[in-house]
Amino acid sequence: MEHDEHAGHDAHLAPRGYNWILVAFLAIAAFYLFTEHRAHLLGALPFLLLLACPLMHLFMHGGHGAHGGHDENSERSEK
Repeated sequence: MEHDEHAGHDAHLAPRGYNWILVAFLAIAAFYLFTEHRAHLLGALPFLLLLACPLMHLFMHGGHGAHGGHDENSERSEK
């Protein structure tokens, strides 16, 4: 009993035309979602900008360690 190795892999793939149909459907859905909910999205924009400030402060300061470490670096370079 011989098995075709390639038949099993291609059986679950959709034909090429279905991929374009899916992309078109998603684009149309995104357009209608944006146009119908634009007031809600744009109304929340100022609050999202205010929320971005503390989040950026928390996540952007992770690269240089604690705030008290600035003097230690200058002492090490003098030695």
